[in-house]
Amino acid sequence: MRILRSLLVWLCFIPAAILNGDVRQYCLHPLLHQWALPVSGVLLSGLIILLTWLLLPRVGILNQKERYAIACLWTVLTITFEFIFGTSTGQTFHELVSAYNPMTGNLWILVVLSTALSPVIIKKSI
Repeated sequence: MRILRSLLVWLCFIPAAILNGDVRQYCLHPLLHQWALPVSGVLLSGLIILLTWLLLPRVGILNQKERYAIACLWTVLTITFEFIFGTSTGQTFHELVSAYNPMTGNLWILVVLSTALSPVIIKKSI
């Protein structure tokens, strides 16, 4: 039951990611140009860790096994959502996969890792 309730926390990542994209597009890009994408990745990773720290304890006290299950669930949901949303907006599979290469300046892999690790490293209890 707690693992299912953790989905509510993960759902909060979606508006945070949309807001982050808007901040990148309208604020960071005009100021930082090629640095906007990596800065945005770091910001979104921080937002995910912050939201996890604030909201996951409300799910209940989680044991280590539950935290790892949540980490796996959130990671699969994040990657699945990104590919479904990306293809629905016209991005190609190649474009979506290239986001996982940090050498392009895109730190999406950091976002995925933050999503995966945040339930495990946040051990704050109610």
